[in-house]
Amino acid sequence: MKWEEKRDMVKIATWYYHYGWTQAQIAKKVGISRSIISKTLQRAKDLGIVEIFIKDETYYTVDLEQKLEEKFGLEEAIVVATHDMSEEEALNFLAKEAAYTLSKRIAKVNTLGISWGKTIRKFANEFPYIPHKNLSIIPLIGGMGSSDIDLHSNQICYDLKKKMQCHSKYLYAPALVEDTEMKNDLSKNKYINEVLEEGKKVDMAIVGISSPYNHSTMEEIGYITPEIIEELRYKDVIGDINSRFYTANGKEAKTKINTHVIGLSLEELKNIPTVVALANGLHKKDALETALTAGLIDVIVITDRMAEYILQNKD
Repeated sequence: MKWEEKRDMVKIATWYYHYGWTQAQIAKKVGISRSIISKTLQRAKDLGIVEIFIKDETYYTVDLEQKLEEKFGLEEAIVVATHDMSEEEALNFLAKEAAYTLSKRIAKVNTLGISWGKTIRKFANEFPYIPHKNLSIIPLIGGMGSSDIDLHSNQICYDLKKKMQCHSKYLYAPALVEDTEMKNDLSKNKYINEVLEEGKKVDMAIVGISSPYNHSTMEEIGYITPEIIEELRYKDVIGDINSRFYTANGKEAKTKINTHVIGLSLEELKNIPTVVALANGLHKKDALETALTAGLIDVIVITDRMAEYILQNKD
């Protein structure tokens, strides 16, 4: 490259990056087309004359988000920086970031499906008071019970309804019943069936992801026993979404407990246009990776530690 050519390149790059001139202004000043200016700026970067540094701590999480979106074909990945936090602190911060980011998405939909659990509960607690009077919130799983009511889908739907001053339906049935016959009988009920059918047609669903083997909320509140957990191990279950247990191939496991759930199946969730999963805690990493690989999720909100693990794990 001639000295004069290099000098012109540096001059154009200085005007653009240092003084903030537009490409149109530079083109007018030099007397050449904008396309040539654009190519010159790109060449300056290729030759190392221009190097761009993003000096902000959020760059790292933005980079992780981009890699996750590319690897799994996601609509959006939201990664929260939690490196120096305890698990409880990380959960609270993730819920806060999820509430802020997802409130923008929720403002664009007319129907919203809600699952249950600790992470979804924290999300609802952090959700801002933003009116969305045309929104209808639908529980994706039953929610009656005498303990830990605040974790159930009906209660979470009600609390979100108050915050958004919108409409909500309620699924007056347990999340889990004793046998298939009882599940079938309840599902035939006109009001229960109506809510389940509406749940299948929501614009967006928000769910959690769990592992039945570590820190399982379903075990803590008595939904699953040690005997059931052993059956899940035998069936190679890796995780659950909306209390539907799935194996390493991302398919619903052929277990007795899956036939006792009153709520949407994995296949029905998959048909929803946008499924958002919130996940915190490295004990859920394999369950999350399987769900991502199987295409069960469109949007994720996870911690940087979880993102690092999934991206480092070889296909």
